[in-house]
Amino acid sequence: MLTPLALFVTAVCSLVALLALGYRSVGIAAPVAGVLAVTGAVALWLRRRRPGARRRVGYYTREELLDLDTEGLALAVARMLRRDGWRVRLMPAADRPRVCARSAEGRHLDVAFRPVAEPLPDEDPAHPHTRRGKPDEEVLRLVVHRGTFAARDVRWAHRDGRTRLVDGPALRRWASGEHLGELLADQA
Repeated sequence: MLTPLALFVTAVCSLVALLALGYRSVGIAAPVAGVLAVTGAVALWLRRRRPGARRRVGYYTREELLDLDTEGLALAVARMLRRDGWRVRLMPAADRPRVCARSAEGRHLDVAFRPVAEPLPDEDPAHPHTRRGKPDEEVLRLVVHRGTFAARDVRWAHRDGRTRLVDGPALRRWASGEHLGELLADQA
């Protein structure tokens, strides 16, 4: 407890000394500008720490993830993908929302949300056609689930080769700031 207090006192004293030095060399403009800069920095820091602002840029806590419904989870994943540099298109649907994303390198990602990784019999892939002359193998399918996947789901995704599963622990790591590429590298 003593170390943070000492650091705080040192920072405040340094700031006051800088303002006094600025006043002696420039006049009243230096302390006024310094106080305005500090006030602006503190206001910006407080605003960025608000839960709404944090979620808008793609950072979620464990409790926030658990409170989301499927559509909210799709929005959260879209925000996390944007945070990681993907261009995202959210396709809302009451029963099965989807997220399609494209990276700067040209990779395509199709994200589905459900507790079971296998596609339903009436479900087609989101984009069965090839993309502008590129083969369909470049489309990676991501299945997101807040819980854990069954062993048969993991076997199915491994056999498919283009499907990656993001379960609850991986989703929490991603929501707290880990890059999607690092999560997918763990599965490869």
